[in-house]
Amino acid sequence: MYTHILLAADGSDHSFRAAQHAAALAGGQITVLFVPTADQAKGSLLQKERLATIQRERKEKLSRHDALFQAQNISYKVIVKEGDPGPVIVKYANEHHVDLVILGSRGLNNLQEFVLGSVSHKVMKRAHCPVMIVK
Repeated sequence: MYTHILLAADGSDHSFRAAQHAAALAGGQITVLFVPTADQAKGSLLQKERLATIQRERKEKLSRHDALFQAQNISYKVIVKEGDPGPVIVKYANEHHVDLVILGSRGLNNLQEFVLGSVSHKVMKRAHCPVMIVK
């Protein structure tokens, strides 16, 4: 069993299947890392609106994940970080010494995956712990 699992989640079907695997393997804490779509908002009023938008987006996209963990009484927390998903996931995993990273093989943004390279591939190559990629 793993005591600290990092689940990279974006709300896609692949992400939910990854959450199901995380639930099955969890022996401790699951950290759900959500990296919202990029926005270039600068002003403080725009930043406040951006934060509210991020929270709505997170609740909407991860509601199935929340329900899954709550139904199985699994301890989890959600962390929101902005930036390029691959490097953000790797940095969090390496800095917090997680035991396992779990993520879906594809996310919501297929164009970005095609053009920039797969997020799952970047994480697999750079994380210092085992990585499970779920189809």
